[in-house]
Amino acid sequence: MSRLKALRTPVFWVEGHPGTLDREGWKVEVKGLCSAPKTYSWHQLLELPQTVADARLTSVTRFSVRGLWGGVKLADILADVKVRPEARFVRFWSVKRVYDTSIPIRTALRDRTLLAHQFDGEPLEEDYGGPVRAFVPSLWGYKSAKSVVRIELMDRY
Repeated sequence: MSRLKALRTPVFWVEGHPGTLDREGWKVEVKGLCSAPKTYSWHQLLELPQTVADARLTSVTRFSVRGLWGGVKLADILADVKVRPEARFVRFWSVKRVYDTSIPIRTALRDRTLLAHQFDGEPLEEDYGGPVRAFVPSLWGYKSAKSVVRIELMDRY
């Protein structure tokens, strides 16, 4: 049993559970207001500097779960794609591109805002947004989009 399941973390999928996803073939496209747009493979994401944030994911539905979220700082990804100065918002798209959510770029640049692929040292399961999800502990959980396939940099919300 995974640590998130053991903590009785609810499984929420607005767009419907995606089922089993191909971790090894996973890609995250970063585009929009950047000078060097890029599509990261699963292995390229793992080759970037990794970090751990001891933080809480809190839902508007009154649950929260605290642990060690592991992944890549979103700030590092934005630096890698050379985000342009006019970019003000970051938009995340989940698998199947049905669900999307946006956050201010100043929030994306915080140290604990991640593209997360682990919780307490375990790979994130699809139930909880694996293989890779946004993790934005300073905002409500619905801003931490699950199973992210695209990140778009925008000048307006």
